[in-house]
Amino acid sequence: MPIRIADNLPARRTLEAEGVIVMSETEAARQDIRPIRIALLNLMPDKITTETQIARLLGATPLQVDLELVRISDHVSKTTSAGHIASFYRPWEDVKVEKFDGLIVTGAPVETMAFEDVTYWDELRRILDWSQTHVHRTLTVCWGAMAALHHFHGVEKHELPTKASGVFRHLNRAPANPWMRGLPDVFDVPVSRWSEVRREDLPEGRGLSVLAESPETGLCLIDDPAQRTLHMFNHLEYDTLTLAGEYARDEAGYLPRHYFPGDDPQAQPANTWRGHGHLLFGNWINEAYQTTAFDLADIGT
Repeated sequence: MPIRIADNLPARRTLEAEGVIVMSETEAARQDIRPIRIALLNLMPDKITTETQIARLLGATPLQVDLELVRISDHVSKTTSAGHIASFYRPWEDVKVEKFDGLIVTGAPVETMAFEDVTYWDELRRILDWSQTHVHRTLTVCWGAMAALHHFHGVEKHELPTKASGVFRHLNRAPANPWMRGLPDVFDVPVSRWSEVRREDLPEGRGLSVLAESPETGLCLIDDPAQRTLHMFNHLEYDTLTLAGEYARDEAGYLPRHYFPGDDPQAQPANTWRGHGHLLFGNWINEAYQTTAFDLADIGT
């Protein structure tokens, strides 16, 4: 089934070229079906790339998805044009009266900062609280996952001595969990972060359970049923060349591990995680669809 996005969103051309079915707003309105409504709070600097990555995975699921792009109300993006933001994003202050079947909170390039020093921390905390009454299921990604765990459970993050970057083998710790359905016992996941959350810091008695982790880079997926949230510290949404682009951008002394063939940055990487990303996002959106209220107004009641 298709994903509904704005007719002139740049992601549309990319997704259509890949064979993803994208529905116009007019076509969506004609269908006698309630689409599953997903809000994307996009905190990444390259918003167009992130929009495309997330929309690609949501559009591959067998449901009609209505994707709403949301931004921090008083934060001005320095790397995405004001015209794009004005055309396609709604400030959360305008969205907060509405209800959604799902919310996705992305990462942000602020991992080395204390949470309280992030300029939009107070609004993000309000958004996370709002998700408990206006959103049925939430998926947090990378720094967004660290922020949510800190807000809801007081879990601290730890800065790493060097960037954890590359494609790492992860162990499926809960294959019977609905989020993990169909994922193999060992699967590849792209990792790109300067901080981590440690297993030993997870508080007991809060219902948190580790779904996937790597012997090299630690935690990846945590189920947080009390908050109806799946926390993902890594990046199953990444494109084949996303890590290569970050490596070139950072002009860094690090080399993404297990990524470039022969550790040669000029060699073409192979995407070994694409199917895992589709499975995880498909499981998340299917679980939201199966358990959400028929009437959006009943969410949170």
